Amino acid sequence: MDRKTLQKISYGVYIVSSKKGDKLNGQIANTVFQVTSEPPEVAASICKRNLTHEYIQESGVFAVSILSKETPMKFIGTFGFHCGREINKFEHINYRIGKTGAPIVLENTIGYIECEVIGSLDAGTHTIFLGKVIEAEQLNTDEPMTYAFYHNIKGGLSPKAAPTYIKE
Repeated sequence: MDRKTLQKISYGVYIVSSKKGDKLNGQIANTVFQVTSEPPEVAASICKRNLTHEYIQESGVFAVSILSKETPMKFIGTFGFHCGREINKFEHINYRIGKTGAPIVLENTIGYIECEVIGSLDAGTHTIFLGKVIEAEQLNTDEPMTYAFYHNIKGGLSPKAAPTYIKE
């Protein structure tokens, strides 16, 4: 099987964030998608080893910040290649707390979606969280970053916890 074919599925690049008490965390995710339009629902696939997974399970809420195509790799690295158990990812980031209490990243973001978890699916290494959209706002009309664009500038690397990771 040619697993690289799976990388041809179109994705965006997002920060999925949540909270646990007064602690905040977020991570880069590419598997976020709209499931229904009425009522509006989205799903996000999150690795069970990630701190964000624990926070979503605990709080029952998450936010999706849609990243601009112009987002610097250093910014993506903060949320994609560092663990929230070791650093405070929100320490030097422009964000606000949304209606659900989840943090919304405003920096390099073209819009956001806030969700309450209404269901989940165990996908082995990941959980697919189904969220009812509570709030959504477009912040600007910049072009969103696609996963294909990210792969071109990053050289095809995916974090090991990404659903699209392929061991070379």
